[in-house]
Amino acid sequence: MPWKDTTAMEQKVEFICEWNTGRYTITELCQAFGISRPTAYRLIRNYENYGIEGLLEKSTAPRNHPNKTKKEIEDKVLELKGKYKHWGAKKLHKLLYNDFDASVIPTILTVHNILLRNGLVCPQKRLRRVKPIHPIYDPKECNEVWSADYKGKFLMGNKKYCHALTIADSKSRYLFTAKGHYGEKFKPVKEEFTRVFRKYGMPKQIHTDNGAPFGAVAAIQRFTRLSYWFIDLGILPVYSDPAHPEQNGRHERMHRDLKASCALPSSFDLKSQQRKLNSFVREYNQVRPHEALDMETPAKVHKHSNNVFPERIRAWDYPGNMKVLKVTKNGSVRWGAYWWVYISASLMDKHIGAEEVGNGVWKVFYRNVF
Repeated sequence: MPWKDTTAMEQKVEFICEWNTGRYTITELCQAFGISRPTAYRLIRNYENYGIEGLLEKSTAPRNHPNKTKKEIEDKVLELKGKYKHWGAKKLHKLLYNDFDASVIPTILTVHNILLRNGLVCPQKRLRRVKPIHPIYDPKECNEVWSADYKGKFLMGNKKYCHALTIADSKSRYLFTAKGHYGEKFKPVKEEFTRVFRKYGMPKQIHTDNGAPFGAVAAIQRFTRLSYWFIDLGILPVYSDPAHPEQNGRHERMHRDLKASCALPSSFDLKSQQRKLNSFVREYNQVRPHEALDMETPAKVHKHSNNVFPERIRAWDYPGNMKVLKVTKNGSVRWGAYWWVYISASLMDKHIGAEEVGNGVWKVFYRNVF
């Protein structure tokens, strides 16, 4: 027959039961259970004063600790977490400086432990180690490169899809707009870019993916009508490689926050959904600290562009050594007396310049872009 394992609590209860029978002396019980007489008297005293609960092990932690976080700070951490549910300890720690002196603010680890004790930390999946991927366009100053994209469509309460157009500065992460549209069309995108350009100025480059209306993989240089409008304004369109969204990872990371704040759940219609998008833009720019900005907000880092939006696009004069050709409505140009060469339907009614380099080879430019 195997020996029976007993816990300390079970042995304490058994000791009290044997003592209650009155058949054994304290000395005999101490010898049987292998304890000292002071321990036996302490168990009997705790049992008589508190019952069975008096036999439980009590915490040896001190009631007061000189380094314990103040209750008002813990309450503030929980309040901030309730307001910004998707933020972690680093960002909440930064916001504490708005309400408390730096000498009493705990460390980031302490803030994390406060959230952990209150069940407000979601365990993350352990990711497989991969080779780090750096952005294909890494600007060194504000307004050098802007990024733009459509957040993947999501269904609203009225059973219609919302397509959120986002435009941001790649250096400061400043989000200029998150505009909800019913589709991904050239005209509303141009209108929103025009509004942003008038308010914030223009960048040197705009980085997008290859989706409509920003790019077309089958087109020359992937340029679209929107791309040629950017070129008219003096902005160079640049693209991520096809099927590589990680090359614009900072913009995609912002989209993840936007989805969590505005699409889960979504609003009933586009008007109410736009209010949620506007609220996200204000929070993202002015409240949310960013680790890549040394925990500063994008609004504190961003500077407006000195490149002012021109209300009228000036005509472009090609050099005298170029052959100037007009693109017809079907996207072609007349070459010689009988031949037609297809260029791009996006260049309809615009003029291009062709420069001969020899042996029947020509370089074709639109304005100053090859």
